[in-house]
Amino acid sequence: MTGPIATVAGACLVASLLPLIPVAHGLVRSFDFARLQVIAVSGLALAAGLVLVLVQGDQTPVAVASMAMAFAALVIQTIHVLPFTPVWTKQTKRYDGQPDQTATISLLVCNVKQGNRDYAKVTGLLEERQPDIAVFMETDKAWVQALLPHLDDYSETLACPLSNSYGMLFASRAHLREQEVRFLLNDEVPSISCVISLGNGEDVRIVALHPEPPVPTRDTKGRDAEILLVGEEARSEPLPMIVTGDLNDVAWSRTTRRFLRISRLLDPRQGRGLFNSFDARRWYLRWPLDHIFHSRDFELVEIERLPPVGSDHFPMFYRFALTDTNRNRPPPPASEGDLAEADETVACEKQRERAPVGTDWE
Repeated sequence: MTGPIATVAGACLVASLLPLIPVAHGLVRSFDFARLQVIAVSGLALAAGLVLVLVQGDQTPVAVASMAMAFAALVIQTIHVLPFTPVWTKQTKRYDGQPDQTATISLLVCNVKQGNRDYAKVTGLLEERQPDIAVFMETDKAWVQALLPHLDDYSETLACPLSNSYGMLFASRAHLREQEVRFLLNDEVPSISCVISLGNGEDVRIVALHPEPPVPTRDTKGRDAEILLVGEEARSEPLPMIVTGDLNDVAWSRTTRRFLRISRLLDPRQGRGLFNSFDARRWYLRWPLDHIFHSRDFELVEIERLPPVGSDHFPMFYRFALTDTNRNRPPPPASEGDLAEADETVACEKQRERAPVGTDWE
């Protein structure tokens, strides 16, 4: 019994330590994702170790080491996840006024999964929620054709259908003062940047992203560089700003935390919950993969993970109020090291020409 427990505890500790290595490679960065799963397994290993040592009186070095490794793994993983629980301080304050008495903006953000053809579930959700902004990812021509008839009451749509699982569709009820489909670092991976005008005349910049996923056989510089490049843009953006999409990264990762420090944007999940948006098909294999970040101009009205729509991602719904109360708690400032590493990552990726990850997955 001691041997299997030691093996499991040791594996949990290795899985906990690997993401601490500052190496931008999928083989390392993939271990960022399964922190909740490692917490569960290391918790069981720790309980089994406690039974061996304290109940059965097994004081052998292997038994004690098993308990220590499981405990260390549990602590490391919990430190990363704890900010996304109600015990943590909230970065984004809850708006305590009347939403109909101030400028608000609601967003439906959904990775539809290109191979999913259950259009009715997605369009039904769109008609039920009636968001001000709708962002769809992995939209090929078939998805765009299915969604456009249900966007007739949106004043602006911006479509970039692609068959490589990186297509995007953006719809806005408000006028778009600026709109652009951008290929920031890879000619096959689009993003969208728009400036919308709210009902009170205020302008807001919205950026939608869907960078590459990490895979164990390649580095993650493409994903990291795109996220950090938008963080650098947000740092100097004078308008209220929202960044959203399937970032193919988890909320507690090294890259996302650096993004927040550089951009000075806020994560409304901190102090509230994980809102695990992937994998919608497997309850035991979930983590927060779809994100929204915002400038301190906004306070949270509503955040909700919506029912599944046939995709491997849950859709997410958000509503924010544009305020001038300045009650939010911004992230810590970026260090010189943060800025230098971001510049280096972006510069490296700009010099490379390569096919993105996952274009043949569908």
